[in-house]
Amino acid sequence: MIVKFLKKSETFKGVSYNTDKVELDKGELMVVKNFGALQALDQLRPTDYINYLKAVSARSSRTKYPQLHVVISAKGKSHTKEELTSIAEQWLKGMGYGEQPYLLIFHKDTDNNHVHLVSTRVGMDGKKISDSFEKLRAYQVLNRIMGIDEKKEVLVLLEKALSYNFSTRPQFMMLLEAQGYSLVLSDDHYGICKYGKELAQISLEKVDAKITIYNKNLDRVKQLRAIIGKYRLKHDPTIYTHTQEQPGGGAKIQNGYSSKLAEVLREKFGIQVLFHSKDNKPPYGYTLIDHNRKCVFKGSTEVMKLAEFILPEDGVNYDQSEIVSVSQDHTMEGESQEVMLQEIQEQTDHPYDENSPTLTEAVFDQPFDPLASQDSGLSLPEINLDIADDIDDEAILGRNRRRQRKARTNSR
Repeated sequence: MIVKFLKKSETFKGVSYNTDKVELDKGELMVVKNFGALQALDQLRPTDYINYLKAVSARSSRTKYPQLHVVISAKGKSHTKEELTSIAEQWLKGMGYGEQPYLLIFHKDTDNNHVHLVSTRVGMDGKKISDSFEKLRAYQVLNRIMGIDEKKEVLVLLEKALSYNFSTRPQFMMLLEAQGYSLVLSDDHYGICKYGKELAQISLEKVDAKITIYNKNLDRVKQLRAIIGKYRLKHDPTIYTHTQEQPGGGAKIQNGYSSKLAEVLREKFGIQVLFHSKDNKPPYGYTLIDHNRKCVFKGSTEVMKLAEFILPEDGVNYDQSEIVSVSQDHTMEGESQEVMLQEIQEQTDHPYDENSPTLTEAVFDQPFDPLASQDSGLSLPEINLDIADDIDDEAILGRNRRRQRKARTNSR
């Protein structure tokens, strides 16, 4: 679940935007509340709501941007329109807007159910409702409504991350960053942050101790090569860019790279592919996180060269959709695609052991923080993770990647 503040506005364009959705049968007006005598009238027009909100906002001449326009979104269809409406009303109350005039509109035109909240930041007493640390408070309130214990959640995830087999500090960082956490390196520990605050710490000594017992599973490497070799014949390995449309109809932004092959590896085998890139350029490397076997592999050096991984076999025709080709030499190493196929057939039919723990997937409709990907050199495929709030975390904490002393990405 995420909560997103939309662009500031001197007017109440959010009302017309959402009523237009209703007119196009892409939205449904769920709640109209605290509009006084206006609610007793029939056949209300969007301008009626806008004029009322303007009248309330006019009580404060110092508030330049009175509109409050917020989206609360679930992962897929995990929450119904009624559930999201209830959560939204509780959230407004928790943020100090419970007595304000507001509209709640459910949108059904995307893969993820979500509601828009439109109100005014000026109270009925003419005072502006506090917006201090509101992006931080937004998640505190939402987590409280959802019954999420933030510190318990990170400790559980930290324990799971430490159960993985990894060979470098950056690989450990990736396990947590892929779940929406940012890591701040201090002299002797990592501070683990989310929701705009530090939730836990882990000593570098503990991380390094785990690295010292890293054991490269050569049999699994052979299996991975065979799995990739088999499924690249059926699913296009050519990379393409993910784009993300901003809530409220904003411009689309690039948020990473993936491929049909990478999606199949994730869905069928629990093998997550993280492409490494910078400045929206084609990937220069990749990492494989094998959640089924709890191992992290350097893709190009341990499993398969990038050129081999992302370029299709000659003569193979795929049912292609939108893709972006990458100009690189296609250098096969000559290992037979039939190696180990018999051994992995059982995995092909039954890819997951349901009793095998994997990293917890969070709820989200926007898979990756594009700002973090550009700074860190990481570019992730769509993995349905709740990490968009990292953009807000950075704004609250006032840190950039350089100040956080992030590890060099070319060592991953």
